Amino acid sequence: MRIAFTANGPGEVAGWFRPLVRRLYERDPSLDVYLFCVPDDYATGYEPQLARRLFPSAHVYDPKTYLRVALGRGAQELPDSVDVVQYLGGDLMHALRLHARLRGVVSTYKFSKRAYRDRFARYFAVDAKNVERLRESHAPPERIVTVGNLAIDGALLEAQQPLEVGSPEGGILVMPGSRGYEVDNLIPFFFTMALRLARERPDVPVAFGLSPFTPLHDVRAAIERGGHPRVWAQRGTVVEESEHAYVASSDGTMRFPILRNALAAALRARLVVTIPGTKCIELAALGVPMIAITPLNAPELITFNGPLTYLDRVPLVGASLKRAVAVGVSRRFVFHTQPNMDAGESLICELHGTLTPGRVGRVALERLDDPVWLAHSAERLAGLYADHVGAADRMAESLIELAGS
Repeated sequence: MRIAFTANGPGEVAGWFRPLVRRLYERDPSLDVYLFCVPDDYATGYEPQLARRLFPSAHVYDPKTYLRVALGRGAQELPDSVDVVQYLGGDLMHALRLHARLRGVVSTYKFSKRAYRDRFARYFAVDAKNVERLRESHAPPERIVTVGNLAIDGALLEAQQPLEVGSPEGGILVMPGSRGYEVDNLIPFFFTMALRLARERPDVPVAFGLSPFTPLHDVRAAIERGGHPRVWAQRGTVVEESEHAYVASSDGTMRFPILRNALAAALRARLVVTIPGTKCIELAALGVPMIAITPLNAPELITFNGPLTYLDRVPLVGASLKRAVAVGVSRRFVFHTQPNMDAGESLICELHGTLTPGRVGRVALERLDDPVWLAHSAERLAGLYADHVGAADRMAESLIELAGS
């Protein structure tokens, strides 16, 4: 059996592809997996390397190779045909293009468009709301299968990794994101916040849970530059000792461990400070209280879905236009994190707008010292996605059935 997948960013590869393919291999160890990492502004560029490390027997193609395949050219170990092409991220057109090239049937997860009505053999849905959105895009109801959120199984899987030295037991874990502008600006921002926390509360351990998609040399470059002037960050450095690494003040007097098994560390932390995204759903599944910030200090640097992300490249007025769009989009939504949207209440403490490291640090300490809020948030978040556990197994079973039909 052969199944090809499209995926784009870190959330899709680690949160969707990993748990699903793990379950597929458990059901069929002889399965041939082909992952095509497609071009996307949300990608970090390190997705293919992680996928190869996770699944050495899978055939993994980077975006450049995918483009060659999409244009009709060959690639190493490219099959003549597959049984299923499964969309797991990126623009839907990439999955349809692969389907045209590799034949079989094509299925999608979570997303569709009216223009693609009847194009997919199966529409995998996250929940009832997602089913309604798929129906609105004219997906045939008999082809919709609700499996749950793959990210929940991804989080539970990642949380089982070994705990690293330096995990902030009872303290604060910082998860700053892995996209280029997040590494360049939010790591220095959160580093400056951590310095303030260390000065005010040296008894509170703080560590940085960084994505496996973020290479250490990028972290060092970001810390030494200090980010965009409007993030108001201090400069520092990265210190490496044996197998361990730290973000540290320039004089080396204060430093904070860099951890790679972030969700395993999050289970030991009392609070996580992060940004909106898939990681909020993952942390919610683990019942971890968190603060999520949406800083609009330099919104022209943010990546959007679609062509709006390139507004800042318009001469003279581009940066101002993109800044206005980012602020407008931010103000349209009461909540910026999916768990808060799904719960209809503020289970995650969200901070929006122009933010300083000091203010975020102050709020973090306030929440850390509020046992009632911590307990309520942890309990409600843990129950929010309990029904989604097993999504990868349900989808794997349905995919194998689809491939054999």
